[in-house]
Amino acid sequence: MAVKLVSTFPWELEQLCKLSEHRPDLVNTTLQRLLSEDNELRWALVVGAYLDRQVNLGKAAELLGIPAVELRSRFLKLGIPLRMGPADLAEARAEVEAVRSWFQQPPQGVSQ
Repeated sequence: MAVKLVSTFPWELEQLCKLSEHRPDLVNTTLQRLLSEDNELRWALVVGAYLDRQVNLGKAAELLGIPAVELRSRFLKLGIPLRMGPADLAEARAEVEAVRSWFQQPPQGVSQ
């Protein structure tokens, strides 16, 4: 007897988008928890955002919690094209902020 699989994604995603308009706190908190618990999902979403030019390499590295140099190396090994340098002023500012936030964080394993 064959089991029929029903895709629930379309309506769930649509409802999440609608809910985010009225309860962004609930949706954002839940998504952040999901992304912090699922490394594969976080990697896939961040790489997708990078490829779609929604984030630059510095921001992608920040979102993944790794140095940009390491991410650049991983991208090269995987054949993911590198975009060197900001495409516009907004991207340049985002890169500066990513670097600033990286240097403001204490090294892992060191408490302040």
